Amino acid sequence: MEFFKNSVGRKILMSITGQLLIIFVIVHMIGNSSIFLGADGINAYAKHLHDLPPLVWIFRLVMLTAVAIHIIYGIQVTLENNKANAKGYAVQNHLKATFASKNMIWTGILIGAFVIYHLLHFTLHITNPEISAGVAANFDALQRPDVFKMVVLSFQKGLIALIYAAAMVILFLHLSHGIQSFLQTMGWNNDKTRPVFSTVGKVISGILLVGYVSIPLVILTGLLKL
Repeated sequence: MEFFKNSVGRKILMSITGQLLIIFVIVHMIGNSSIFLGADGINAYAKHLHDLPPLVWIFRLVMLTAVAIHIIYGIQVTLENNKANAKGYAVQNHLKATFASKNMIWTGILIGAFVIYHLLHFTLHITNPEISAGVAANFDALQRPDVFKMVVLSFQKGLIALIYAAAMVILFLHLSHGIQSFLQTMGWNNDKTRPVFSTVGKVISGILLVGYVSIPLVILTGLLKL
């Protein structure tokens, strides 16, 4: 289709998939935060998801497709922009560039790699099988998969907690520019609104950073334990 062949179409599709992923990240954080309610909170949440396997896997496949599209078109758009800049275009944009905006391609790739690791860890139970694979077969007193125990035992390991915390910092950098970039691509951003949208992007990204990092942090420090 012609829409996917021109740079504007690719930017729009990349922005839309990016916003779908932001919605997922927000919903996922809210669900994960049930761990602060203790074992009953997150195990009940996990049980609810496990009771809907077809829908959950369809949702996962849709999200993975969105991630793939976002990364592929993100790389293409970045290469096109770099080529344009090399010819002397978009000088003003380059002057306004930040660390986050200049490294979107790398933070995106690192987030994609983390998503794969995250699935291998908590979903497929391939990494750290001594924790996840063993615990996944265990159930709590109500015969629900003991996700609380799996998460706590995982984040009690400093390296695993560090990987997740580092990934969330990278996510913060990516979203802090990505949200503003989406608004600009859709034509809703201008010189007057840009500072406001930039602040909104950083605030939303900061809330997600705190929400996600707080989980491995409270477990690693022993504030939340079995």
